[in-house]
Amino acid sequence: MASPIRVLLVDDQQLVRAGLALVIGSQADMAVVGQAGDGAEGVRLAADLHPDIILMDVRMPGVDGLEATAAIIRQAAQAGAAAPPPRIVMLTTFDLDEYLLAAIRAGASGFLLKDAPPEDLLAAIRTVHSGDAVIAPASTRRLIEHVAAQPAGRVPDPAAFDDLTEREREVLGLMARGLSNHEIAETLVVAEATVKTHVGRILAKLGARDRVQAVVAAYEGGLVHPGA
Repeated sequence: MASPIRVLLVDDQQLVRAGLALVIGSQADMAVVGQAGDGAEGVRLAADLHPDIILMDVRMPGVDGLEATAAIIRQAAQAGAAAPPPRIVMLTTFDLDEYLLAAIRAGASGFLLKDAPPEDLLAAIRTVHSGDAVIAPASTRRLIEHVAAQPAGRVPDPAAFDDLTEREREVLGLMARGLSNHEIAETLVVAEATVKTHVGRILAKLGARDRVQAVVAAYEGGLVHPGA
């Protein structure tokens, strides 16, 4: 039997942590390995416990979730291959664009509202653990519009885009429209395994951690445009 997904909870509200722990603890393939009441403690526990997934509140006193996420990603990078970086899902009561974009840029692989149904939360944990990324569906289009409307921040090396094949560019464009691997496979009339291969190569060539980061990079670099 596969090892359970190790989850660290970081939220300044004890009742929220207790509720999350109850939901996650009911799953045979998940286990809560630690809880932190603020971002600074979350950074420390991430280094000590090496969780697979971190559920991180955005707004906390002191070190907030965005700062903590960036610190955890840096911490994992400094540790090298000996400690695979945890994947971070941001949780917030505020469905605001600036938090969403900042979370992705800080290194988060997911963004969900705290009022999401428990089954959506559990699905997000499994999706992110499998190497994909997840954003609350209502936020996806606004993320794209928000990125496209902003002055470029970290613009990827244009040479990375030059390395993409025509098919990979096509797949990236469909990813930017929010299509899943299954939907992309249906659109291109290819096997879903083929799409997964293309997505993996796109991530590798762009140096992206997951598909959301690849889409953000594509918009920032001007490879895709709203409405294209």
